[in-house]
Amino acid sequence: MKAGGAALVTGANRGLGRAIALELAGRGFAVSAGMRNPDDGASLALEARDAAGSLEAVRLDVNDPATIRIPENLRVVVNNAGVDRAYLPVEHAPLALWREMFETNLFGLVEVVRRSVPALRAAGGGVVCNITSCSYLTAVPFYAAYRASKAAVGALGESLRAELAPFGIRVLEVMPGPIDTDMLAASDRLPEAAEHAGYAAQAEALLAGRRAVAPMTTAPDVAARAIADAILDDASPLRVACDPLGAGQLDAWRNHSDEELMRAMLALES
Repeated sequence: MKAGGAALVTGANRGLGRAIALELAGRGFAVSAGMRNPDDGASLALEARDAAGSLEAVRLDVNDPATIRIPENLRVVVNNAGVDRAYLPVEHAPLALWREMFETNLFGLVEVVRRSVPALRAAGGGVVCNITSCSYLTAVPFYAAYRASKAAVGALGESLRAELAPFGIRVLEVMPGPIDTDMLAASDRLPEAAEHAGYAAQAEALLAGRRAVAPMTTAPDVAARAIADAILDDASPLRVACDPLGAGQLDAWRNHSDEELMRAMLALES
């Protein structure tokens, strides 16, 4: 597709969402950068002042339908808003944690999609881009609620792709690996699972693995360029990566059975 028209990016106040909003404005889109507090995006318009397109910070909380406003001539919607919480074993993770994560990572995203599809159809087509995570491709312990919420978005995208193809609306799932964001920095801690009997060793091994990939992080602006390229590429597959580690995970998932991947993960933990 050609760059132009409006683009809506959720969770654009910082990190990857912010970088995507700036990149799309640079490509020529009129970007609505959605965030809970537009004051957090006060410098965004200034950063985009020389862009081929434009950028405006707007109030958008995916958990508050009253704040979800779809811009006219919408061509691209990027569902980036998401949350991460305590890393707990399933037996100790309260349902409140699961509900909070699904409320934002899945249900909030669905509400944005529901409202965006009529606008994309009226514009003659466009792209729904969902940001998930390559973490749901491997059996990472203590991430069950987060991974399940992202995997649900992946399943949603498959159905959406089939439903929306007749309208010229392409569905894209971007599966990042470690992007240098505040969310990634916050994950650099011993998982809360260590506080529960029987899980300390596994939690320590997970932290060691997390720190081993620290040198492999990708800058948000670099990842955002790859995402914008995929959005504009009509031949892009449904699932893409935006960084080397994410690409490696996606390739492994495509080329190995579930059992092969599971055995490899269990071997790392032993």
